[in-house]
Amino acid sequence: MLRASAKFTIGQVVRHRKHPFRGVIFDIDPEFSNTEEWWESIPEDHRPAKEQPFYHLLAENESSYYVAYVSEQNLLRDETGEPVDHPEVAELFGALRNGQYSTSAQMN
Repeated sequence: MLRASAKFTIGQVVRHRKHPFRGVIFDIDPEFSNTEEWWESIPEDHRPAKEQPFYHLLAENESSYYVAYVSEQNLLRDETGEPVDHPEVAELFGALRNGQYSTSAQMN
């Protein structure tokens, strides 16, 4: 069995490769672990492979804050050095250094 290892880590600030949002990773699934309904809502020609890590993000764009579920192939390291303003970031993480938040609590 082939096991994928995650390219990004919990607390890392990332941005979406195609869509204008960024966020901080708060959980990682080794491969797709969402509903089939969610999967099928993605246009077929844009669906990422299920056999790769998927990341849960506290995400933000110019107008809102939300939780996003994104495949590894669609993420890039955020190089801005700017903090993520999502209101839940302070509940889960400590200081931001070099694009990485420290974890302030034990995570499961």
